[in-house]
Amino acid sequence: MTDEVLPGRVTLAAVAAEAQVSLSTVSKVLNGRTDVAAGTRDRVEALLVRHGYRRRKSPTASAPLIEIVFHELESIWAMELIRGVEDVAREHGASVVLTESGTRHSPGPEWIEGVLARRPLGVVLVFSTLPSAVKEQLRSRAIPFAVIDPAGDPEPDVPSVGSANWQGGLMATRHLIELGHRRIGVITGPEDMMCSLARLDGYRSALGTAGLAADPDLVRFGDFHPQGGTDRADELLSLPEPPTAIFAGSDLQALGVLEAARRHGLRVPEDLSIVGYDDVPVARWSSPALTTIHQPLQEMGQEAARLVLKAREGDVTNTRMDLATSLVVRGSTGAPASA
Repeated sequence: MTDEVLPGRVTLAAVAAEAQVSLSTVSKVLNGRTDVAAGTRDRVEALLVRHGYRRRKSPTASAPLIEIVFHELESIWAMELIRGVEDVAREHGASVVLTESGTRHSPGPEWIEGVLARRPLGVVLVFSTLPSAVKEQLRSRAIPFAVIDPAGDPEPDVPSVGSANWQGGLMATRHLIELGHRRIGVITGPEDMMCSLARLDGYRSALGTAGLAADPDLVRFGDFHPQGGTDRADELLSLPEPPTAIFAGSDLQALGVLEAARRHGLRVPEDLSIVGYDDVPVARWSSPALTTIHQPLQEMGQEAARLVLKAREGDVTNTRMDLATSLVVRGSTGAPASA
């Protein structure tokens, strides 16, 4: 067995003795082997964490892989993140492994055994946070990690890359106000995600700055998917006083809003203006092409991959990075018919 510990750390033999198991059992736990009883594994893991065990970093100890973990791979924006990670991996002669696990808040418990066995160069996770036990297990194996943070509320000990969600919501709404819209609906994302709330706060701030009251009847929480956009837009467009514009909160939701507008016999942008969010490639090919907020998804993937590779070399000075968003004006927005 070639496992080593850094100076001043507990030896594996001491861990084995305290756990009352063999040295080979400790080695199996360290290497993510599944042929260890769950109770034994938990006891050894707890001792490794308690004693601050760290595997010595070695160029031969890891596969030339960067692993990226999503809770779902269906979203178009996931492909943009993957492209960004692949760009950096290619520069360093590494490949990318994709894993789907857990919920939007954290990966599932089954994932950790697999990644410990694969021992990649680093892990990029598209989640709100990581359970403490997962962080400790990754650190004890010297597997650096970073979060591409969709929620906008990272823990201070988790390296993360995000974007300016509040500013994006502000810019989207301000654009519609400047076109002359006064009754503006919003379909943000899930209510338990900070990015959804930040975009909604930006929307409300733009209205307040313009002297417009925020009407709670015009606010809906969606799921960032097309069907949710259609369903929530149908509610808004069925109001006695429907909005003349909708900030859709994501490009996929905006596509759903386009479908709802068609069902209601509305022309875009003549009868209804729509602003999306993300600027995924399909946004420019919709009919009409979507005005949207550009979220630099590919760059976010690149920066997250760079964070884990720098951490592997001992550089942990930059633990949080927020990239700028920008407004992209296309054909789905215009002045309201009454203007």
